[in-house]
Parts: sequence; structure tokens; C-alpha cells
Amino acid sequence: MNKIYYLSSCDTCARIIAELKLKQKKFTFQDIKTEKINKEQLEEMKALSGSYEALFSRVALKYKTLNPKPSTEVEYKKLILQEYTFLKRPVILTKGKLFVGNSKSNVAAAKAEIG
Repeated sequence: MNKIYYLSSCDTCARIIAELKLKQKKFTFQDIKTEKINKEQLEEMKALSGSYEALFSRVALKYKTLNPKPSTEVEYKKLILQEYTFLKRPVILTKGKLFVGNSKSNVAAAKAEIG
């Protein structure tokens, strides 16, 4: 399955979607603000990424106000399921591989995999 979890209001997500031509490549789009990720989707992401922490965004504005900060996998999972802003984005799923976040190296790796 080819899928992207993103925020429609995120300019960085829009830039990456355009750069990788995901609309033309028939990806399934899920705006995580309007269609929350469910436990099964998060479990699939975790299985491919290795941890919930790898999926967690520490740049989210709400992260700065968290006290205490999450420190266990259970806490990371709970926060991601509660609040969409805690999922690092975009998350691109293609050919059984997962690409999380918007770093240049990650986008380049996704581009190479997608073709």
C-alpha cells in the first residue's frame, strides 16, 4: 500500500507531496487532523519504525507545555493517539517501508524508493 499521513495545513507536507509527485502516483492521503490515526495504523507504523518514540514530534508546540515529558513507549503511544500534532510528519508508507519526518535525507530516501 502507498499511503501518506500528513496535515493539509502544513506547507512542508504540501511541498514534499508535490516534490515526490504523490498525487500522480496514486497514494492514499490521510489528513491526520480530520481523520485521526487509529491504533492499528499506529501499530503498523511502530512495527516499521521500531518505536513510538521514532514517530513522536518534539517540535510540536504542545510538546513544550508537557510536564512531565514522555519517557516510555507507552507514554509516546498514548500522546500520539490523543493529539495529532505529536505525530512526526509526513509519514510515507510505500513498498513495506516507512519514511518519517521532513529531513532532507529522509525525503531523498523516500524519493529514491518511490521512483
